[in-house]
Amino acid sequence: MITIRRGNERGHARHGWLDSHHTFSFADYYDEKFMGFSDLRVINDDWVVGGAGFGTHPHRDMEIISYVLEGSIEHKDSMGMHERLKAGEVQVMSAGTGVRHSEYNGSATDRLNFLQIWIMPNQRGGEPRYAQKDFSGATGITLVVSPDGRNGSLPIRQDAAIHRIKLAQESAEFKTAPARVYYLQVARGVLTVNGAELSAGDGAFIKDEASLQLSTEQQAEALLMDLRAD
Repeated sequence: MITIRRGNERGHARHGWLDSHHTFSFADYYDEKFMGFSDLRVINDDWVVGGAGFGTHPHRDMEIISYVLEGSIEHKDSMGMHERLKAGEVQVMSAGTGVRHSEYNGSATDRLNFLQIWIMPNQRGGEPRYAQKDFSGATGITLVVSPDGRNGSLPIRQDAAIHRIKLAQESAEFKTAPARVYYLQVARGVLTVNGAELSAGDGAFIKDEASLQLSTEQQAEALLMDLRAD
């Protein structure tokens, strides 16, 4: 079963420097029907103007994943990390017992677009940790986040995985697993999933599908989140 959540149905906040769409309830956007999905709590699609960003703020007990689509992020945190992420890079920050960080557009003039994803951890506390990796050269279906860091992915503290999908005039198949649910977020282009057409900004709740047949007539980029069934 595939249940589509169209991009224009998401929560929307505009603050001048930030234009953000929220898949699930976040900040001033609240909808009791969209509080999360399995351990997935947040998907924010953020556009940030040049030179602006999120000032230093705290997190704890959350797995925070950022995927850059356009532009670059300048990241600083209380673990002593000062890094820059460009398009195609994935960042994982396990907040654990607590971390403070800031995220700014790395350019003074160009826009930044990134997806920020929050996944509830399977344990409270733990030492905060940080990792990032460049997946910009990967095509097809690529594992970018997993519980154990397998196949070159970045580890998180939860039985959840994220696959990056990047296709160009081609098809691919993703084999699902029993007792798992999935959320697909399309970031660029138009992607057909088991006959359902999704455009940039659209998402889909996926349950009880033996496999996912993915295709695009042009180009498409998406993230597929592999989650525990409730």
